[in-house]
Amino acid sequence: MPHISIKMLKGRTEEQKQRAARALADALVSSLGCSRQHVSVTVEDYTPQQWQEVFEQEITKKQDKLYIRPGYDPKDLL
Repeated sequence: MPHISIKMLKGRTEEQKQRAARALADALVSSLGCSRQHVSVTVEDYTPQQWQEVFEQEITKKQDKLYIRPGYDPKDLL
């Protein structure tokens, strides 16, 4: 605890994913005051077609838990 789940379009390198995971873990340690050993991060890649369902499930249907809203229409990715 805490756990971060990164969901994004395919195309980033393994190095980019590692850097993003480390940066987000560092941000949690800094902002929450938790220990680094308690932070976990997953990275999941999706095609633009798959992203439509992810967007619906993770963003559209979770408006009450969404702290930062995206400024794009996922259909524009198709």
